[in-house]
This record gives sequence, C-alpha cells and structure tokens, in this order.
Amino acid sequence: MNNTARIKQLAARLMVISCCSLAPYSAAIDTPAPATTMAKLLSVRQQAIPPIAAFMATSNMAKLDIALNQGLDAGLTVNEVKEILVQLYAYTGFPRSLNALNALMKVTEARKQRGINDVAGKEPTQPIPVGEALRQVGTDNQTKISGAPVKGPVFEFAPVINQFLQAHLFGDIFARDNLDWQSRELATVGALAATPGVEAQLLSHIRASLRVGLTREQLHQVVEILRADGDEQAAARAEIALSAIQ
Repeated sequence: MNNTARIKQLAARLMVISCCSLAPYSAAIDTPAPATTMAKLLSVRQQAIPPIAAFMATSNMAKLDIALNQGLDAGLTVNEVKEILVQLYAYTGFPRSLNALNALMKVTEARKQRGINDVAGKEPTQPIPVGEALRQVGTDNQTKISGAPVKGPVFEFAPVINQFLQAHLFGDIFARDNLDWQSRELATVGALAATPGVEAQLLSHIRASLRVGLTREQLHQVVEILRADGDEQAAARAEIALSAIQ
C-alpha cells in the first residue's frame, strides 16, 4: 500500500471519529457534512498528533509505534514528528523523549525496509537568537500564547523557572519554525491529558490552543480521538478542561 492509499485509509477512519464526536455540528455519518462543518474539523495530519503525544507521555511503546506509523501515513513529516517528540521533553521529561525518538528511529527504518519513503520535511529556517535577545523572543511568544504576561506567586517564589520557560521552552523550542503553534499545542494537550495530576497545566494549554487558532469543536475532536484510542481517563481530563472554559 503506497502513502496516498494509507492517508486515504486513515482519513476514513478518523472521519468516523470526527463525525461521531461532532454530532451537534454535523449530519449523520452516511450524509455528507456541510462545508461549514468540514472547515471546523482537524485535518487528518492534526488528528494524528494527540495520540503520539499521549502514548509518549504514558510510555506505552506498543501503542506509540502504531501512532507513529499512523502519523507518518497521515502526512506528518519525519522532522515534524521529531519536533513533537523533542518539544515534549519539556512536559514529560528527557527519558520519555529519548525513548520516543528511539522508537521513531526504528519505525522509520522499518518503513524504509518495506519500501515506504517518508518525507523528511524541513528543518528550522529562522536563526535562533542567543542571550537576552533569546529571552525577549521567548517572552513575546509566551505572552502571545498565554494571552498576557505570565506572573503569579510561584514565579515570584522561584523566578528562575519563568526565565527557563521564556528562554528555553518559548524561545529555543517555540521559535523553531518547522512546526506550527497549533500542532505544538495539540501535542502538549495530548501529553498533559494523558498525565494525571497536571490538570491546571492542561487547562492552561486548552486556553492556549484556542488562542493559537484551534476551535472548541476541534478540541472536542481531540477528546474523542483520545477516547477512541482507549485512554478514557485522558479523554475525561481533556473534556473537563474544555468544559471549564466558557
């Protein structure tokens, strides 16, 4: 099966999930959805991101292998998947990131042996500044994604943590332009939803997802995609966070 056929097959599977999850917004599965409804759906490529992130966060390597294959079939480039797995070390830790990158390396090699030529994808094109200029870029990105300058008791108690967030996460990582911010937030939401005990951060990133242009309908799709992949608890956490936003 070539890549085009694989993408069409995955699109059909995910469209069933999408239609079911957006019942108030779409017609029955066997009836074509209006164009206005279809515009609200995540692309097949976007739908493949949350499961990759969730299975990485839970170290479910068997399901991660499946999700990685499905993501590549859906049109994610190898470098985009690498970028997702690298970014998520900031949310799930270096060990899980390294394990997931090792899994991706094995998946791409196995696919190559089966004659599947995955697209490498682009590398970052914008030079990343250093020093105070880097922190300024990171602060600007953090403010855009958070909706306001980030402050609070924990940052007053330990100011260095916000310096690290600004310079590294929102600077070094989010300034890399080979993965758009919507994809980055879909990955972050998927990983945080799969992680118990970080509900406050999940809520924050649900809000951030809306700020970078994702819709409530698309985030509800994320809930249903996680549920369809068998992680009811992750789906429930994401659903609770989404319902908390008016």
